[in-house]
Amino acid sequence: MRYRDQTGVIRIHQTGGVDVLQWESIEVGLPEVGQVLIRQTAIGLNFIDTYLRSGLYPTDLPTILGFEGAGVVETVGEGVETIAVGDRVAYATGPIGAYSQYRIFPAIHLVKIPDAISDQVAACVMLKGMTVEYLLNRTYAVQNGDIILFHAISGGVGNIACQWAKHLGATVVGTVGSPEKAELARANGCDYVVEYRRESFLDLVMEVTNGQGVPVVYDAVGQSTFEDSLNSLRMRGLFVSFGQASGPIPEVDLRCFSPRNLYFTRPSLFGYCSNPTDLANSAGQLFDLIQRGVIQGVEPKQSFTLADAANAHTTLESRQTRGSTILIP
Repeated sequence: MRYRDQTGVIRIHQTGGVDVLQWESIEVGLPEVGQVLIRQTAIGLNFIDTYLRSGLYPTDLPTILGFEGAGVVETVGEGVETIAVGDRVAYATGPIGAYSQYRIFPAIHLVKIPDAISDQVAACVMLKGMTVEYLLNRTYAVQNGDIILFHAISGGVGNIACQWAKHLGATVVGTVGSPEKAELARANGCDYVVEYRRESFLDLVMEVTNGQGVPVVYDAVGQSTFEDSLNSLRMRGLFVSFGQASGPIPEVDLRCFSPRNLYFTRPSLFGYCSNPTDLANSAGQLFDLIQRGVIQGVEPKQSFTLADAANAHTTLESRQTRGSTILIP
């Protein structure tokens, strides 16, 4: 077994701005039972990383950030039978600690990367792509002919969601924050695009649905879109809150759901892919659609060195990114 002495990591000892991101060297050691040692080649950057860093989502401190990454297995611990030394692997469901050059990781939370998919793509598509899988297939099962509302349709999740939803036969109403992002959304097949800061997506939804509303709203924006998202739903519609890029949604009087018998859910990837079977099925569907060309344009659009994570966070939070971003160890 190969012993890895030290690794560079980005760790936080307190929450706050990007200045709390510290480059440190820590001991790695050997994998224990059920674990492997991974030499990481790419790390996915996601909004949840900024939520944890800022304190919006609570976490134990100190901690190494990051839920998503890819790399090569260097050592396997006792009892590991599904993963071998030299395998290219990826993960996205935790445990936290991806902002690292090397790391010890539970084998049951890993998936092998198909030969046709690069480490860089796997590292930035797992969390977003499997999120789309459970949103469109399991949180609400999108059917052929459905009209859906999906916020931030030009972002990393939205890009995949638009193509996947079109593959399922849905009509997609998507919101964006700029004319440039509207162009990108249309290129990905979005049927109706709204710049939500200057146009009403509610008016468009009602026009497209003849005043009935949509069966489901997928909202990762949060505070600034919440009220009109609820008003966009049809009778017994489902509001899916899976992020809060503009800030947390306001406190809700549950009676506001009553007149139209609306449903609300706050799902997470970790809940939908908590066991090896669900993880393998979700990742398998994602990789299959990428290899078949159904989902395109998932290559990372921006990359930063791991040591430059603070700049990466600043760029992401200021909405200057397009598509996915990776950190290179």
